[in-house]
Amino acid sequence: MKLLTAHKILISSAVVFFVFFAFWEFRNYSNGGDGWAPWRGGLYILIALGLGFYLKNLKRWYKQL
Repeated sequence: MKLLTAHKILISSAVVFFVFFAFWEFRNYSNGGDGWAPWRGGLYILIALGLGFYLKNLKRWYKQL
């Protein structure tokens, strides 16, 4: 397995994790809980979007090296 393939697998799993964790935080807030949960959920969505952008452009950046 190439290093690029392994990197894609790890980044993809991180994106899935952060999306899941964001919805977990939103659910915690909707169950009458923590006031900081929506902020953390939004942060996790932003991180997932950033990692998704990185993953989408990884091959193009890799070719430039």
